[in-house]
Amino acid sequence: MNSSSSAAHTHTRLARTPLVLALTAATVWLSGCAIHPKPFSAAERNHMAASERSELFAQQDPVTGPITLDEAMARAIRFNLDNRQKMMEEALAQRQLDLANFDLLPKLTAAAGYTSRNRELASRSVLLNNPNETTVPPSYSTDKDMRTADLSFSWNLLDFGVSYFEAKEQADRVLVVQQRRRKVVQLLMQQVREAYWQAAGAERVHDRIGPLLKQASDALEDSRHVQQAKLASPLDTLNYQHELLDIMRQLESVRDQLEEAKPRLASLMNLDPGKEFTLAPPGGFDEPHFAMPMTQMETTALQRRPELLEAGYNERISVDETHKALAKLLPGIEVQLGDHYDSNSFLAFHTWRDAGLSVSWNLLNVFNIKNIRGEAKAELDVARIQREALAMAVLTQVHVASTDLTAKRRQFELLQQMNDVDQQILEHTRNAANANAIGKLNEIRAAAGAMMAELRLYESYGQLESAYGQLLSTLGLDPVPDTVQSHDLTTLEQAISQEQQHWDSLGKGDESKS
Repeated sequence: MNSSSSAAHTHTRLARTPLVLALTAATVWLSGCAIHPKPFSAAERNHMAASERSELFAQQDPVTGPITLDEAMARAIRFNLDNRQKMMEEALAQRQLDLANFDLLPKLTAAAGYTSRNRELASRSVLLNNPNETTVPPSYSTDKDMRTADLSFSWNLLDFGVSYFEAKEQADRVLVVQQRRRKVVQLLMQQVREAYWQAAGAERVHDRIGPLLKQASDALEDSRHVQQAKLASPLDTLNYQHELLDIMRQLESVRDQLEEAKPRLASLMNLDPGKEFTLAPPGGFDEPHFAMPMTQMETTALQRRPELLEAGYNERISVDETHKALAKLLPGIEVQLGDHYDSNSFLAFHTWRDAGLSVSWNLLNVFNIKNIRGEAKAELDVARIQREALAMAVLTQVHVASTDLTAKRRQFELLQQMNDVDQQILEHTRNAANANAIGKLNEIRAAAGAMMAELRLYESYGQLESAYGQLLSTLGLDPVPDTVQSHDLTTLEQAISQEQQHWDSLGKGDESKS
């Protein structure tokens, strides 16, 4: 190997050395930047738990007194997390509609740039028939450093048409989300009605369970003393203790159920489950009635049910989707206007304006029109048959809800009579009670029966109110009007009360208020 080739080899090896070092350094650096799973630390989990708990009950009006049914409903509408989630989804859909409307506008693009070269952009020209002969020496016509600026306006009519139908679809999606929120509120009010009266019954009998358990426990202890002293027949004593223990078991089971009633209601109102509060139910039991003719109930449900309205909006979305697909088959016409600047010193004019009109059309799309129209018709047919099936289900639900309300009213009236009888039995048993074991057992048994009968009465009334709420929900009747002056609790309570009176009058056949 001669000296020149050896020198060239050494130069090549030295030239490669920095490249190898750079690649090695880059590999080490990238390996150090690799992302690895990083679970939350204990401190971060504690902070998240504390933050979530404070956010759950933040910005809520404090409970200042006994809660009425209207206030419970107002708190559920105002603070329930499921309802608030639907409200946020509605707000998000509205923001998406704003963005879709913005897409209808033309595009106005501003651009600026700076370029720098280490050498001039020189070029030379050669003869067409003799590439080896040049016409002029190499020359250049651009500066090494240049600045550019552009302001361009463009409007594609095809994009405008597509964006128009997309905006119409998004507008219908806003209405779909509104109907879903209506459904959540209607179901929420039904749940509040039932939970409120169950909690009211639990609150009424809660303080009576403890003394009754104490009385049964004392009687059981006395019976065991009698058993140890052998003052009575062992079989009679054991049967007596068995009945007492069975009553105590039932009372403990009832107490466990009562402990769950208020937390369920608190969850619907988004109150802290451990927070103490009292209820102020209306005096007596006002049985709800809804005497609207069945044909009018069916018409009302078909007009107002959120599911049917949502299906109608989805059907309109399908139609707009078809129009959008057909619009994409049309030629694209784009109008362009621009204002430009270039600092290149070789230019005669550094600023200029231009305008243009371009048309493009994929001719093969013409052969796809039949398929698109066929798919659109099939989708529309499916949407219509689904809506018809849903309408049939709604009509069935109206009849079932009306029948269920009547059945729940009959059950409540029977339990009301049974409660009256049990209360009279308790009164007579106490008057006839004596000091012996049988007398105590009869009194305890009567007291437990009367208390459970009253609790069943409240539960039955809660089911009656739930059936009434189910009927209102089946008809698509909202607990609050479409527009409310304010969303504070007082205003919501008044709106709920007024709307309830409106639907009650409508249910009694007073159509002048509808």
